[in-house]
Parts: sequence; C-alpha cells; structure tokens
Amino acid sequence: MSKEYETVIGLEVHVELATRTKIFCACSTAFGSAPNTHTCPVCTGMPGSLPVLNKKVVEYAMAVGLATNCQINQYSKFDRKNYFYPDNPQNYQISQLYLPICHDGGVEIETESGGKKTIGIHEIHMEEDAGKLVHDDWEGVSLVDYNRSGVPLIEIVSEPDMRSAEEVIAYLEKLRMTIQYLGASDCKMQEGSMRADVNLSVREKGAKEFGTRTEMKNIGSFKAIAHAIEAETARRWNDDQGYSYAMRSKEDAQDYRYFPEPDLVPIVVSDEWLQQIRDNQPELHDEKLARYIAEFGLPEYDAQILTSEKKLADLFEATSAICNKPKKVSNWLMGETMRLLKDREMDAEDLRFSPEHLAKIIELTEAGTINNSVAKEVFEKVFDEDIDPERYVEEHGLKSDNDEDALRATIEQIVKDNPQSVEDYHNGKEKAIGFLVGQTMKATKGKANPGIVNKILKELL
Repeated sequence: MSKEYETVIGLEVHVELATRTKIFCACSTAFGSAPNTHTCPVCTGMPGSLPVLNKKVVEYAMAVGLATNCQINQYSKFDRKNYFYPDNPQNYQISQLYLPICHDGGVEIETESGGKKTIGIHEIHMEEDAGKLVHDDWEGVSLVDYNRSGVPLIEIVSEPDMRSAEEVIAYLEKLRMTIQYLGASDCKMQEGSMRADVNLSVREKGAKEFGTRTEMKNIGSFKAIAHAIEAETARRWNDDQGYSYAMRSKEDAQDYRYFPEPDLVPIVVSDEWLQQIRDNQPELHDEKLARYIAEFGLPEYDAQILTSEKKLADLFEATSAICNKPKKVSNWLMGETMRLLKDREMDAEDLRFSPEHLAKIIELTEAGTINNSVAKEVFEKVFDEDIDPERYVEEHGLKSDNDEDALRATIEQIVKDNPQSVEDYHNGKEKAIGFLVGQTMKATKGKANPGIVNKILKELL
C-alpha cells in the first residue's frame, strides 16, 4: 500500500513598520529617496555610535500582538545577531531572540473547504532591517544603499500549522489586513514592506517528526509565494518517495553567536501603557464586516469586498457619512472604482480621490442634474485627478436636459421619423422603446434625463 504524505509549512513574515523615523535613530524611513540620503552614524554602523529605541516601534509591535491574540511580554530585551553581509553595516543585527515582545498567539483563517482553522503564532519580535544591495550589470559591480538600514521591522513567526499554498495565502491576507487596519504598516509587498520566508517540509501523514526542511527567503508577492510552495512541495514529494538529500541545516542561535545587546536597556511595559494600547485598538476587519451588514444593511458579499482593504472601508464610511446613501456608495466603490483599479493596475491603497467628490457625484445623479453615463465620465476624472465634479459638470456643459417642453419637441420628431419602431412597440416588442431612447440620447448629445425621456415616450406611444 502506498504511503500518504503531507506538506508542513511555517512562515516568518517581516513587516516594515509605518514609523516616520528608524528604530534606533532619527533618520527618515520614507521609501524611494535617492540612495544613502537617509543615513547617519547610527544606521551606517559607525564605531562609537549608540542606538536609542523608537517608542512607536514598541507600540506598533504590541498593537499587532494584541490583534493576533498574542501574550505581551512586559519585560523584553534586544539581542545581537552576528553575521557578515555587505548590506549589514555593523556586521550584526539588533533583534530579539531570548525575550521577544509577543508570544503564543494565533489568527483564524477560512480553509478551502469553507471551515475555520487557527494558525498559531509562536512569537513576534522587533528588529532592524538591513540595507539593500543594488546590482549594476552594466558596470559589473554591486552598490550598497543604506536608506533601509535601521528601518523598524517586526518578524511574525508562525507555528508549522499550514498544509497548502491556499492556507498560506489565507494566513498572509489575514495578517496584511489586520496590520493595515492597525495602521502599523502599509504592507506593500512590491516596496518590500512585507516579505515572507517560507519553511516547508514533507512527511508521512500522521507522523510526529518533521521532514527535511527547505527555507525559501524574502519572497515578495503572494503569487510568487504560492508558486514557490507548489514547486518545492512537488520536489520534496519526489525526494520523499524516491530518494532524499539534506537541505542546508537550520540556523541555530549558535550560528549567529547571539548575546544580549549591550547598548540597549530592557523594555519594561507598565500595566498602564499596555492598557493604553488595548484601549486605542481600532475596529478590525471581522467586527467591521459584521457592523456593515447590521448597520448599513449591505449584503455580505458587498461588505466582504468593502472591508477587504482598509482604504475602501475608509472611503465607504466617509462618503456615506456625507451623503447618507450607503448602498449607492457601495455600488460606486464595487463597480466603477474596482473597474478602474483593474484597468490602471492599481491597488486600493493607491486611491487618491476624496469622499467629498464621490458624494457629490452621487448627489448630482440622484438630483437628476447629470445622468448615469455622464456620472461615469465625471467619476473617471475624479478617480484620476480628484477634480471637483460640480465645477467640471458646469464647465463642460454636462448637466442633464430636464426641460420637458424642449425634450417633447425632440422626441415627437424622433417618433415621427421612426414609424417602424412605433409599430413594433404597439405589437408588443417592449425593446423597441430602447431604440427610441437611444436616438433621443444621441440627438441631445447624451444630456437628456433618461427618466423624463422614458416618461414622454410612453405618453406619446
């Protein structure tokens, strides 16, 4: 009888925190600046320079810990992890090994079968990021940019509880959503502010021991992570059933010669400070989802999409507060907004239009000042440039023609010119009226109020 095997997966997720300054110095953490412009003696590892801990880093780490059901260590320490690499200016990294800030948590995910599963979190620790090597193929050299050196990270170490690429992606999406809702990081994988190391092994089903472990480091997109897991699973699967060879051995504490960081005092979190972080926790995804269904009467599908990205949820709430039409706001965000995001290959995080301008489009449409096709045209301008829709409609003469007498004269002429459509309508072909509406819209250059056009047509017919 052939043996059954299972994949065992654990993740180490590195998240760059949204502080304005670095973890141990006052240099800016802004992304995308000219190389080596956000540096100082501390983050470039100059001899004699001393680190000073950024309090906000500790607060973000605790907030993420609380949101992922972790225990908070009210007494924690930093350690030195020693290794040489060109983008590591001190030849060590300040991290936490022995007493991390958070431990023993977990998040719930939905499995492929629709059930629930808790993925355990072993620990969350704080550390500093390394610099970045830039490879210049033209010159045949590698250059070092220390702007990222000292940017604050948390590393979220899961238990080996995942069994498929789908479970891994569900776990990562839950983490990303939670961290974005907290405002602790933008989690933009394309900018490196969320990266994952995947630890994978294959073992016989029911076995207690793990198989030989493979580590895939610094994978920067969900798609790449899924592909890496599927490819490595197939390879490990083959090894287990045919032949096997050892991957590189697991790094242990002795490989890095960890010892307590001598330049930093321990972090002591008072009960009051911890309670303050607890009290300031925002409404997270699951609570928001339930509230949107109960308070706004949205279908679960709509609520799921709107709460899947914090930016969408923020826009929905702010716009609804202005125009008090939550279902209309939901339709605009789920329809035209999602379409344009896809067309422009943008993320929801990149949306820049204001809730005031979306509310104004909804109000102009509801009042009959503009019709739906004009509203979509105006919204595209708002989406791209966040223009004032009212001014744009005025300047471009896009207001609906609501003059019934003028419209009646136009429609009478269209009815007269299209006897076949009139006859078809009288013979029970309801669609014939659509042609006449279309002709009217064409004649009025799209400005006619469709409601009034339909009303007049039905009277005349």
